[in-house]
Amino acid sequence: MRANYRVISLIMILAIPAILAGCGKKANPISPFQPEVTNMLDNFQFQATGLTNVSTSVSYNWENSGTSANVDQSCAITTGSAAIIINDAAGTEMYNGNLLDGGSFVSSQGTAGIWVITLNIYNVDGTVNFRVQKP
Repeated sequence: MRANYRVISLIMILAIPAILAGCGKKANPISPFQPEVTNMLDNFQFQATGLTNVSTSVSYNWENSGTSANVDQSCAITTGSAAIIINDAAGTEMYNGNLLDGGSFVSSQGTAGIWVITLNIYNVDGTVNFRVQKP
């Protein structure tokens, strides 16, 4: 009986590093495509080229001294779907845009401060490119 406890204890000790390794932070699936991100006061730009079957959601804090934002979308997505959601400093959704739609758009009026830009992509092949700026 005592030998069984030793075997079980040994198995548990050996399994702990494997279990903890699985709990670590996963690498961002966009990282291998070397995204270019510019995140400055009143100016945010994102571009990732050559994405292949990438699905992820990433958020960025962006400081907007204004109360709205101009959004320019210029993607070349061949498959999949992509969207950006922008929330103002109060947490209110100011913009929700499908990145398959190219063009220039204006967000709703909100609260100046730290805004959150969330990029959601699903099974995307191609290039994701957008810019968010204070008007």
